[in-house]
Amino acid sequence: MTVTEVQATARLSLSTSAARKLSTTTKTVPQSRGITSRWLLRQLPWVETTAGTYRVNRRLTYAAGEGRAAFYSTGDEVRVVPDSLAELPLFRGFTDSAALAAVADRMVSREYRPGEVLAEAGSPTEAGLLIAHGKVSKTGAGAYGEQTTLGVLADGDYLGQQVLAESPEPWSYSLRALTPVTVLTLGREDLRGLLAESESLRAHVSWLRSTMELSQNKHGEATIELTSGHCGEPELSPTFVDYELAPREYELSVAQTILRVHTRVADLFNEPMDQVEQQLRLTVEALRERQESDLVNNPGYGLLHNADVRQRIQTRGGPPTPDDMDELLSRRRKTEFFLAHPRAIAAFGRECSARGIVQQTAEVEGKPFPAWRGTPILPCDKIPVTGTGTTSIMAMRTGERAQGVVGLRQSGIPDELEPSLNARFMGITEKGLLSYLVTAYYSVAVLVPDALGVLENVEIGR
Repeated sequence: MTVTEVQATARLSLSTSAARKLSTTTKTVPQSRGITSRWLLRQLPWVETTAGTYRVNRRLTYAAGEGRAAFYSTGDEVRVVPDSLAELPLFRGFTDSAALAAVADRMVSREYRPGEVLAEAGSPTEAGLLIAHGKVSKTGAGAYGEQTTLGVLADGDYLGQQVLAESPEPWSYSLRALTPVTVLTLGREDLRGLLAESESLRAHVSWLRSTMELSQNKHGEATIELTSGHCGEPELSPTFVDYELAPREYELSVAQTILRVHTRVADLFNEPMDQVEQQLRLTVEALRERQESDLVNNPGYGLLHNADVRQRIQTRGGPPTPDDMDELLSRRRKTEFFLAHPRAIAAFGRECSARGIVQQTAEVEGKPFPAWRGTPILPCDKIPVTGTGTTSIMAMRTGERAQGVVGLRQSGIPDELEPSLNARFMGITEKGLLSYLVTAYYSVAVLVPDALGVLENVEIGR
């Protein structure tokens, strides 16, 4: 290098890298990619729960046990989990595990290809059908003889409860496979054999037949007898409103962690940001993320697991279409919002574009969101997406006054940082570590079954 080149590269002032040694940088608080918008937590109305327990009282309902069976595979053979049969209308409330195991052993597996008929309208009912895997369309005759779609059924749905009757009525609708379908069947003769062998099952079926004859409304609730359209002074119908004797109680769930901060960090590195405060802030954010995930996915009280079977519907094809969203919306009054994974929202937008439909928007907290029929579709990445590219979309009505979905919490707990969330100082260890027990208490309750609906098996990959 020549003398001229050295002079040309010589600095005429202090460099920024050197100057930074004498300056304080402008810095952000610690950032986290795990923080999301948490729209479910923001939109749920929160009910203060005394003593950590919330009881949901309802009218007496006869149509209990509207659940779904579970299955497992042994090689190519699909079997039903015996105890899960108690979730079906046919065996609701039945607790004899040995008898349920005998029922499961009598069930025969059958495979159907797309387009094949499982049952024809008008044909005799020879067996009950339990769908283990696949989608089945349910069709019937319309008012003028045309074919009418009555719905789509999928994994865990049961058909043919009339097989329980002494003289079962024929099929009133037809069933056709939309996809490859695996069905477990329980024939009438097998059911008769089981009834002859098991006294407990025989008593249960006798009780079930008697409850089927009790007066009830279309929701399965005990009827309130009324008199209307009369004149003069006829004798009025006596009645009373019966209640469930064992209403469901929700106990607040808990999420906890122990936060540790070294005293040296808290003492010497506390400017310009409080280290303990920032550690607590990020821990609280993580707890709130876990809270929203539990409200969606917890097997005990999570919304996806506690939606009523009659409020679960299947997509007509695969991706979420306007027809599917209309069906989901029509299942309840006053739907406040849809909740969907962002990829499901994108899939719905593609279906609207394919049909030439301009998607609406709705404003929530001053922000525009995609909407359908004026109801906003809010994002929630806690709704799972399966490995096969399917997810769910939820629709809900909220609030106690509307008999909807409510969040549960208990405010005013000791050392509270936020409602129903506290950080309690646990002391200093021999290694000089400050310890804080950070706890969040929460749950969610569905007050009446039609407050929550779920569109299942939504395909997002097409």
